Amino acid sequence: MPSAVQSLPPLTLAVVAGPTASGKTALALALAEQLNGEIVNFDSMQLFRGFDLGTAKPSPAEQARVPHHFIGEFEPTEAMTAGEYARRARPRLAAIAAGGRLPVLVGGSGFYLRALLDGLSPLPPASPELRRRLRRRSPERLHRLLQRLDPEAARRIAPRDAAKAIRALELRCLTGKPRQAAWSAHPPEPMPAVRALKLGLAPPRAALYARIDRRAGEMFAGGIQAETRRLLERYPADLKLFAAHGYKQACDLLLRHADFNAALAEARQEQRNYAKRQFTWFRRDPEIHWLAGFGDEPAVQAAALDWARSKL
Repeated sequence: MPSAVQSLPPLTLAVVAGPTASGKTALALALAEQLNGEIVNFDSMQLFRGFDLGTAKPSPAEQARVPHHFIGEFEPTEAMTAGEYARRARPRLAAIAAGGRLPVLVGGSGFYLRALLDGLSPLPPASPELRRRLRRRSPERLHRLLQRLDPEAARRIAPRDAAKAIRALELRCLTGKPRQAAWSAHPPEPMPAVRALKLGLAPPRAALYARIDRRAGEMFAGGIQAETRRLLERYPADLKLFAAHGYKQACDLLLRHADFNAALAEARQEQRNYAKRQFTWFRRDPEIHWLAGFGDEPAVQAAALDWARSKL
């Protein structure tokens, strides 16, 4: 006799993934409007209120075109992880589908998408006290410690990636096992009965970088400093979100009197590097159907709609 999960009809959803500035918002809107959909954000920064310009949130006019979910729903001081996002988003997807609508997931945070669809290992949660102690060390010292305690994880984590090094060290201390062994001992729990139609945007790299540079220039000419000043009046300067692309450089200008041209150049380079990492992440997913262009190009939107309709 089939299990309850096997007997349920699969929840069908569409996914629009890709690097920053590739036109994901435009393509997701086109799909949602044409396929009776509602948009569900999986960008980790767009979850938070007030952080708008630097995260390239959909405009109020864009959000009015179709229902949106997980756009500015959380206070910046709330702790939000990929696992917590998945826990909250799964019932939202089910409710959208139950209403006869197509969930259209859109974003660039691949780890959040993986957590949502494939699940994460039910490993021990973060230990605030242990993390406080580890954060007193520099990224280089954390990496050296990781090399002694978990050499395999150290090989896979960049020497200056303090966040990942801290989590790997935390797992080593809390489980007594290296990171990979801890993951293997606690397999993830995937979202049951789901059918994901995944689209990826892959515009030419040079054109994408030119668009990133242009968007960063518009961001710094169009008010990210003012937005950051308003946010600094409400939240402490050591808030994690202030270290994100664009906001870090805006804080440098406002709090540390950085040179404008140097701050803008750094913001552009950080966003180009981020786009490269996003390409690498999403390219590992064999289920993604890739589109060679930007999501706001009519030909790309037409190709995406044709492909999605053929799968629905």
